[in-house]
Amino acid sequence: QLQLVESGGGLVQPGGSLRLSCEASGFSLDPYVITWFRQAPGKEREGVSCISSSDDSTNYAHSVKGRFSMSRDAAKNTVYLQMNSLKPEDTAVYTCARGYVGVVCPAPPSAHDVWGQGTQVTVSS
Repeated sequence: QLQLVESGGGLVQPGGSLRLSCEASGFSLDPYVITWFRQAPGKEREGVSCISSSDDSTNYAHSVKGRFSMSRDAAKNTVYLQMNSLKPEDTAVYTCARGYVGVVCPAPPSAHDVWGQGTQVTVSS
């Protein structure tokens, strides 16, 4: 069974940090693009960051560039999203997804075929 399982969400104060994990099972991360998306209530889903497993190159949305960092641990078959200097507007459900073979980073939601269940991130004082 192909699965992505996220963890690491929670409640954090503005300026704080969280690290999200996305563990893959049933398949190897190579050679896929993995993307973190987020969706806040009443807003459209937004691509936050993505990583290409072939060369570990990354891409970030303008709203998170310089604050978020995505990485991959091939041995653990897991990708991470390190989120620093969090702001209230970062509050959302964060979901990781696998891009179709051949997809390049960044890619729209329609180019992804395996999705996690999501993890809630709330930034509030």
